[in-house]
Amino acid sequence: PAATHPLTLDPEVRVALITLSQGDRGELLDAVDHRFQGLVVAAFGAGHAPAWLVEPLAALARRIPVVLASRTGAGPTLTDTYRGPGSEYDLLRHGLVPAGPLDPAKARILLHALLSDGAAGPEGYDRPRITAAFAHLNGAGLA
Repeated sequence: PAATHPLTLDPEVRVALITLSQGDRGELLDAVDHRFQGLVVAAFGAGHAPAWLVEPLAALARRIPVVLASRTGAGPTLTDTYRGPGSEYDLLRHGLVPAGPLDPAKARILLHALLSDGAAGPEGYDRPRITAAFAHLNGAGLA
């Protein structure tokens, strides 16, 4: 088993949490600029977004970790159920990380802890490490 150690939250690390809603035009995504090191998106259902949001979210995921959570309050984020534009499969294929069973607030805390512990730096972020941490909590064993 891997060694564990307590994680601390660095107050300099900023992680945004955006909840998608009906009529959302994506303006809040524009606010996630260089001041933020991570983003959690509280998406519809089990991890869906309007098709037109896929590219803006993918662009963010190329720069910072973007975690996909369900805004429903209960239940896991799906990973391979629906395949249409804006589906969880589409978003994950574009670089978002599934939150698994974590609600958006808990996913934000885990992402903040991972970033505080060095999962990101000037050269980018450690997507495999972040994905593995969320997968471990999901029990899926997928990284």
